[in-house]
Amino acid sequence: MKRYNQLLPLLLSFVLLTQAGVLLSGCKKQTPEEEKYIASIIEQRKQKDLEMKTSPQSPFVRDSNAHFAPLKYFDVDPLFVFKSKLFRYEKQDTVITFGTKGEERKVIKTGYLEFLKEGKEYKITVYKGATKSGEIYYSLWFTDKTTGSDTYGVGRYLDFEINADPEFIYTFDFNLAYSPYCSYSSIYSCAIPTKDDYLDLEITAGEKKFHE
Repeated sequence: MKRYNQLLPLLLSFVLLTQAGVLLSGCKKQTPEEEKYIASIIEQRKQKDLEMKTSPQSPFVRDSNAHFAPLKYFDVDPLFVFKSKLFRYEKQDTVITFGTKGEERKVIKTGYLEFLKEGKEYKITVYKGATKSGEIYYSLWFTDKTTGSDTYGVGRYLDFEINADPEFIYTFDFNLAYSPYCSYSSIYSCAIPTKDDYLDLEITAGEKKFHE
C-alpha cells in the first residue's frame, strides 16, 4: 500500500562534545518554510489565548470558577505533521462513546488516517458526530503515552474537515492538538476517547495539560 506520510526536515540536532564530556544541543538553520510554519503556529496560540481570555464562549468567561492563564504547549515540532489519504470504512458503524459526565454519545466511525513515526505505522480514526443543534462535525481524538502526565488525562482532539475527493491527501498536524473545554472547567462534558484510540507513542506536540 502506498504511503502518503511526508515528514518535514529535523529542526534540532545534538552535538556531543567529547572533550568536555557534556551533551549539548545544536540547532540547524531553519529553512524559510520551517520558520514561517513555526511562526504561524505560535501566532495561532497567541490568538487562542486572547479568545480564551475574552470570548463570551470561553470556559473562562462562562465559568466564574475557572481562572484564565495562558495555555501550555510543547514546542512546535514539524516532525509531527503528517499526510494521508482517508481510508473509509466500507461499513460505517455507529458506536457508543461516553462523555466525562457519564452520558452516552453516538458517533460514526467514518474511516482512518495512517502515519509513520520512527519506523512504526499508526492509525487514527475519523469520527462523525452531530452537535445538539444538529450541526455535523468530524473529529480525531486520541490518547498517547503523554496522557495523564504531560497532557490532559482524558485525551486530546484534532479538528477535521472532509473533502469530497476520495483521493484527497489530508494534512493533519499534532501541533494543533488541543484539550477539550472540560479540561478547564467542570461545567463541560467532553467525549472520552476509547481504548482503540490509543496511540502507543509520545505525541510531544500540541497542548499540554492546563492544571497541574
